Amino acid sequence: MERRQAHEFPQELLDLFDLYQHGDIDRRTFLDRAKVFAIGGMSTAVLFEALRPHYAWAQQVAPDDARIRTERATVPSPQGNGTIAGLLARPASGGPFPAVLVVHENRGLNPYIEDVARRFAVEGFLAFAPDGLTSVGGYPGNDEEGGRLFQTVDRMKMLEDFVASVRWLQARPDSTGRVGAVGFCFGGGVASSLAVRLPDLGAAVSFYGAAPSAEDAAKIKAPVLVHHGEMDTRLVGSWPAYEAALKAAGATHEGYVYPGAQHGFHNDTTPRYDEAAATLAWQRTIAWFSRYLRG
Repeated sequence: MERRQAHEFPQELLDLFDLYQHGDIDRRTFLDRAKVFAIGGMSTAVLFEALRPHYAWAQQVAPDDARIRTERATVPSPQGNGTIAGLLARPASGGPFPAVLVVHENRGLNPYIEDVARRFAVEGFLAFAPDGLTSVGGYPGNDEEGGRLFQTVDRMKMLEDFVASVRWLQARPDSTGRVGAVGFCFGGGVASSLAVRLPDLGAAVSFYGAAPSAEDAAKIKAPVLVHHGEMDTRLVGSWPAYEAALKAAGATHEGYVYPGAQHGFHNDTTPRYDEAAATLAWQRTIAWFSRYLRG
C-alpha cells in the first residue's frame, strides 16, 4: 500500500475515520458513511485500507539495533490479572538510566508503540511499554480486534496496571528511580492521569490525550508537556482549561498546537502522520524528559 498524506483526503473523511478509531462508530458504519467520498474509482474498502495503520512504515529502530537491548518483561498486576506483559528497551550499555513508561493508543501494544519504546532507548532512557490488553490475551495482531478487546477491559483496573508499571520501573536496579510517562491518544490521557495519581512522577507528556478535570489537575506536581494537532478540534478545545488548571496548581507545564496537524500526527503508520509536527514534538519530548528526569 502506497503511503498517502492527510491532505489527499477530505477533512470530513479523516474526522469520520477518527470516530471509527475511537470506537464511536463501527467499521460497517464507517464504510456506509464513507460512500459519499468513494469517487474516482476509490471504493470505500480502498479508502479504509488507505487510512488504516500499516505497521511496516513505523520501524525507525529495528528490534536488533546494536545500540539497544530489548526483552519481553512482565510486571505483577495489583488487579488479580496475574501479570502485565510489555516490551522493555534500554541502551546497550551503561546505566542506571532514567525511565519512561510508554502508554499505547486504544488498540493495545502494537508495533508502532513498540518502536516508540525502542526510540526512547536510543535516546538513553529505560523504556517500558506495557500492554493494557494483557488480561484479555494481549494485542491480537491487528488493530480492529485490538479495539474490540480494548472495550472489554475495565479502564480503572487498566490504570492501576499502569501505576504498577511505574512503581516497577522506579524499583529496578537499572533505573535511577526517576520515571516519566508518555502516552498517545488514550495513552495521552493516561499520562495525565498518572500525573494526577502519582505526586512523585518525574514528568508527563501527553500526545493528543484527554485532559483531566480541573479538580484532578489541581493535584498535579509533575512537569506536564502537551501536544495537540490543530485539526483535532475537540481536544484542542480542551487545552485552554487544562492549561489554566495547571497554572492555578503551580505545575510546570508547556503546551503546543501544531498547525495543520491531525489527531494522531505522531503515528507514522497512517496518512494522519505529519513529519514536521512529529519531529518537533519528539524533540520537545526528549528535551522535556532530559530536563526533568536526568537531574
